[in-house]
This record gives sequence, C-alpha cells and structure tokens, in this order.
Amino acid sequence: MKVGLLGLGTVGRGVWQLISRENEVLSNRLGCDLQIKKILVNDKSKERGLAIAPELLTTEAKDILEDEEIKIVVEVIGGTGVARELVKQALSRGKSVVTANKELMASFGQEVLEAADLGGADLLFEASVAAGIPIIKPLRESLVGNRIARVMGIINGTTNFILSKMDAGQNYEDALVKAQELGYAERDPASDVEGKDAAAKIAILASIAFNSRVTAADVYTEGIGSISSVDIMYARELGYAVKLLAVAKVDADEFGQPGASGAGGAPVSLEARVHPAMIPLDHPLASVKDAYNAIFVEGDAVGNLMFFGQGAGSLPTASAIVADVFQAATNILGSVTGQSACTCFNSWPVKSIEKIETSFYLLLEAADRPGVLASIAKVFGDHDVSISNVIQKQTEAGIAEVVFMTNKVMEGNLRSALTIIESLDVVDKVKNVMRVEVGQDG
Repeated sequence: MKVGLLGLGTVGRGVWQLISRENEVLSNRLGCDLQIKKILVNDKSKERGLAIAPELLTTEAKDILEDEEIKIVVEVIGGTGVARELVKQALSRGKSVVTANKELMASFGQEVLEAADLGGADLLFEASVAAGIPIIKPLRESLVGNRIARVMGIINGTTNFILSKMDAGQNYEDALVKAQELGYAERDPASDVEGKDAAAKIAILASIAFNSRVTAADVYTEGIGSISSVDIMYARELGYAVKLLAVAKVDADEFGQPGASGAGGAPVSLEARVHPAMIPLDHPLASVKDAYNAIFVEGDAVGNLMFFGQGAGSLPTASAIVADVFQAATNILGSVTGQSACTCFNSWPVKSIEKIETSFYLLLEAADRPGVLASIAKVFGDHDVSISNVIQKQTEAGIAEVVFMTNKVMEGNLRSALTIIESLDVVDKVKNVMRVEVGQDG
C-alpha cells in the first residue's frame, strides 16, 4: 500500500517518523506492507535530520498525483491555496486523502467532500481538530445515536497556556513571550490569540455534530487581548476560571424537537462562537491547564463526555494522521472507499451574536458615591437585564471598580444598556465585558 506525502514540515516529519517506527505493526495489522513512496518538498537538498532516501523526495506534485501505485495522499502543506487544488486533484483521481488542514475543511469542506464523493475516494481529517485527541470520528460514528445539544471546548493550546500563566500571576505580555519561547505560539500569534484558529476548528465540529454546514466565516470570534489579570482575579473570587471557549450549540428551546434530529419539523437555529468566557471552577473544562486541549460534548442519550489531551504538536498530530491512513488503507483493501461524503443534510441558520442569550460579567470604573449603583441598575432594568451579583471595590479616592454578574440575557439588550451606561456622568468607562458559560440552559 503506497502513500504519497505532500509536505515535510513539522507535522510531515512526525508522519514519517511514526509510519517508519510502526511500519511492522501497521503492515501486520493491514495484511500488506505500508510504504511512503514519494514526498513532495520545496527543496530536496535541505537538511531535515531524517534518514530519508533521496529518491523519495520530489519537487513535482505530479510524481505523486500521477503515480497509479500511490493510493493514499497525506496533505500537510496547510492553507487553502496549493493544498486545496492538490487535494481536489488527488480525490478526482480516486486517491484517498488524509489531511490535517483545518482552514481547508472549515472554509471549503463541502467542496472537497463532494470531490471525494465524485472520485469514489475517502477524505479523512481527524487531525484537523485537536491534533491527537479523537473527536471527529466519535462525533461522526460513535455518537450517531445521540442528539447533540452542545460541543464546547478549549481547542487552542496557545491561548490556554497564556490564560493559565495569567491565572498564576503573570501578565499577558510575559505569558505570550513564554509561549513563544516554548514553541506554543508563532512569532506572529494573531491566528491563535485572536481566536481564528479555534473558529476554524469549531466550524468543523459544528458541521459534524449538527449535520448542518457551518464555515469559519459563520463563527463569531473574539480573542483574548482584552483579558487582564484583574478580570482573572475577579473570576476566581466569584468561583470561575477564564478560558477561550469555542461553543457550538442548538438553541435550548428547540433542542429535542423533531427538527433537532434532522428528521423534519421546525427549523433549528445554531450558535457558533469563540470568545473568552468565565466557566465555573467545578466544570471539567476549568481544570484544563497550559497547552492542553479538551472538548466537552453533551448528548441526549450518552450524557456528558469530555475528550482531553495534547491538541497540537508534531507527533500528536501525526498520531491522528497515521490512524486515518490506516483507516483509508483498510477501506481500500476492503473495497469500501467513498464513505466520507458530506453529512450536512440540514440547512440550519447560525444566530447572530446579538440574538444569543448568556449570562455576563461586566467590569466598570465609576464614581464612588451614593446613588451610582442605582442609576446603573435602572438602565439595566429598562433593558431587561437582571443582575445576580455585584462587587464594588474602591481603587482610589472617589473611584471604584464595580463588577456586575447578570442572569441570562439577550446580548443585544445588554449592548444597548451598556451604550447608555457608558454615557452616564458617573461612569468613567466599561473596562471589560465577558460571557459566562454554564449549563445547557445557562
């Protein structure tokens, strides 16, 4: 069973290492020899520290795409340019494709899955979300008997590492530098800290969990740049941890209705969002520290599940890729390829953020004198914002920090209230607003 490898960067090297190391076991379990026949690289003379025979390297994609012996193509180039075209070409030739490309699947998943269907080939992408943590196959297969209510997770290790260090007392800037030193963050960390990486991943998970196409562009996205050590301090005082959460859920009022199962009935609306959020300290996700990832899944039959592990890195990602290669090879040997067609048979709309209901944490700086809280509370009351908790601390003469915790409220109402509150003479500024994520009804 011959494999072509598109790319030999960090993940590509991991794939080579695992297939080479586990070749005997893989081959024995398959009943045939599994070999990487060709590897596409930009520069064949580059030193890579791997014992790879020079004749395996090529700078021409056609040496893989046009080789009829190569039945499986592994794409680890990344991006949505060259990679997209090479994946489509491979599928059109009937070659099964394994990819770790979250951008490709989040933005062009339907297109490449349809190409797989037309080519009668498999397209497997377990490594595109949470690296070595199995989550896509469980959602597609193991949990198929469930109506999934919510998928919520920490699916970016960089931001979780930064927030963990801030929780331990570091400021944002120092935590980011440390993440870069350890290789958890790129020199340009924008995709991670702005939430774009997590948005692509939750789009993929939402599409699978709810059988309805969600793209990265549909996901409301906020990064962690607004989070301060003060916010984390107040969160802990109130019994919460701060995490960058990726959330996909069915509207709570519609969950369990006929439409929620895809069997017909009233249309169901979805939520798909990435943003910093406060989560109760006793929630399983609150204890996920440093660069680890975790995905929390709520199903009506199975209850609550959490998938935890290393969500990035060469070998964790390669682990998922090799598992997909093994599955692709098994399907080819059993003549059952073409089983990975798009399962997005629903067309459910994704709610705008203004229509979503959650609880909120609000941090204001206001005058420290009688009547201030009453004037702010009146504005909240006029906009149907119910307050569950208030903390007031004097920071300097005549100035106080005021923390409001709200009950569940429609975000559009809260934003309207804050626009008026910011204009009050007694309010210096709204320092931060953060959502609070709790149970399915919270």
